[in-house]
Amino acid sequence: MSKASFEDIIESKGQLIYTNVGDSMYPLIQERDLLVIKKAELPLKKYDVPLYKRDNGQYVLHRIIAIKNGEYIICGDNRAGREYGITDRHIIGVLTDVIRNGETIPVRPPQHMMRLRIWCSSMILRRVILLIRKYKNRNNKS
Repeated sequence: MSKASFEDIIESKGQLIYTNVGDSMYPLIQERDLLVIKKAELPLKKYDVPLYKRDNGQYVLHRIIAIKNGEYIICGDNRAGREYGITDRHIIGVLTDVIRNGETIPVRPPQHMMRLRIWCSSMILRRVILLIRKYKNRNNKS
């Protein structure tokens, strides 16, 4: 029996719920969080968090930081590199809920929208903060 793809699950059930792996969307998404992905209403908007499939078949869940000429510019909240060339054909769904320890965490919390706007628009600030985090994590491990 073959394993159903994310696309098949969203198409048949209307949503996909799975457990997070990785830290690219930290602090919004943390290890073992449950993620609720629903079918996307296209086109998406800036700050949406789509689940998309790269041309190499890899599934990725990152935030839209800009939209230019029908293409999404995407970056993980805990990453400094931008990804270009993602279009509606790559989009599988959009993150609607993060569930951590039984509590639902907003994907676009109103009280954090200003921080989110600054974070998404300033790659220099993002790189500096990520370097500081990396340095602190190294020192805490030693």
